[in-house]
Amino acid sequence: MTTDDTRLAEVAAHEDELRFDSFSYDDAWRVGSHIIDLARARGQAVAVSIVFGAQRVFHAALAGTRVENNLWLERKIRTVESYGQSTYRVGLSFRERGADFRTSNWHDPNEYAAFGGGFPIRVGEILVGVAAVSGLAEQDDHALVVEGLRAAR
Repeated sequence: MTTDDTRLAEVAAHEDELRFDSFSYDDAWRVGSHIIDLARARGQAVAVSIVFGAQRVFHAALAGTRVENNLWLERKIRTVESYGQSTYRVGLSFRERGADFRTSNWHDPNEYAAFGGGFPIRVGEILVGVAAVSGLAEQDDHALVVEGLRAAR
């Protein structure tokens, strides 16, 4: 197995693991706040958003982030909503096929992004929202959102 194959299997396992029996507004606040607390303790500059459909239920940005981080969050959220998978998984899947997400799909690359940090929030099989992190390398954005969601389980 190649490194991307291994990562792809790990990311798919994260998505299988992180399904919830319920996920409320209070849960979104706890997860988002926990992610921010983790990043602050590590000296990481990140922005975090959690959405339920079209409603943003959590958003925070730490010092050192820029408006571009908010734009990345929006792009990642759209990608999760479209593909029903984490942005890291989508990006790895394209790379595994030797394809470039920006040129090999029907989405505007200025509106969608397949870099780690966007993660589906599922209650059972139903996609109810998206948690997204922007500010770090893609694998680190992914790891931070997974760590935050794990804390809610």
